[in-house]
Amino acid sequence: MADDSANLTDSVPSASAYGGEETASQATQIAAIPDEGTPAANVNDIPAVSVSKLVKHYGDMVALDYFDLDVHQGEIFGLLGPNGSGKTTAINCILALLTYDSGTIRVFGQPMTPTSYDLKRRIGIVPQNVAVFNELTVEENIDYFCSLYVPRKAERAPLVEEAVAFAGLQDFRRFRPGKLSGGLLRRLNIACGIAHKPDLIFFDEPTVAVDPQSRNAILEGIQRLNSDGATVVYTSHYMEEVERICDRILIMDHGRHLALGTADELKDMIDTGERITIGTLDLTEETLAAVRALGFVIESAYNGHELDVRCRRGEHNLIDLLGVLRAAGTNVGHLTSQPPTLNDVFLELTGKALRD
Repeated sequence: MADDSANLTDSVPSASAYGGEETASQATQIAAIPDEGTPAANVNDIPAVSVSKLVKHYGDMVALDYFDLDVHQGEIFGLLGPNGSGKTTAINCILALLTYDSGTIRVFGQPMTPTSYDLKRRIGIVPQNVAVFNELTVEENIDYFCSLYVPRKAERAPLVEEAVAFAGLQDFRRFRPGKLSGGLLRRLNIACGIAHKPDLIFFDEPTVAVDPQSRNAILEGIQRLNSDGATVVYTSHYMEEVERICDRILIMDHGRHLALGTADELKDMIDTGERITIGTLDLTEETLAAVRALGFVIESAYNGHELDVRCRRGEHNLIDLLGVLRAAGTNVGHLTSQPPTLNDVFLELTGKALRD
């Protein structure tokens, strides 16, 4: 089995088919495109994606409940919510992989349908799961998936070569997938999804069950694609990833649009302030009760060596908290103050944590 050395695109998930149930042989329903014309040029003031009042039911279950979404061209847009919140359903509807009950969807200003071939040429899809053809070599896989968007071999050849280089697969182009390590397979998958130079790329939960080094490589690769001009829609339930790379973030739950803004704007919407952690070995029950009686304290916990306090917004929280501890003669060791996170935003909006 061929080994892979660490680089920017190690451990990037499949780009050849969409969703956990998709296989490589099903990819043509996403991107099978006849040879007809060329895509229209971008008009930057038109949203890359516009969704209005989208409703989708699975039987009696409401998956999308009058859901709205607007993605600006050139941004990395984060779609944040827990598992089952409707993220993947929304993306599948946008890509015309699912029918929906009501609402409108437009991509680059045009209605998106299963036969929107010009639009499909401009879209790349990078799901979590691997889906390539084991019978084809690395280069043949990339060429096949690129051919779904670019039928002419003469036009496709330089695109395939560029994708091979982008993914660092030059030394493995003749290998079949079964001979590749996990990292090389993921490089192959992303190459399959970006070879046709899409203007709009969807990443659906691409870092689930990957190690931290691989996660960093994926996020850096997404930022590189965006720097090269692609608009990115990034769905995740990992708030730290979304906060790190996304220009704007939409928080959703139960198929509903809850809040939209930059990470800082979302944090400004809530009453939660910083989380203060103080090292101490001699906190008494009486002192802990005095801490909890402070008006700005939302919740507090003591585990025998650290006091953790979640606060409402305020200018003097830390000073007042330390005042209570010192008045009680409590010895204070290390101290940290963490600003509110997107998980705090979600907790205040929904009453539950993102990973619940």
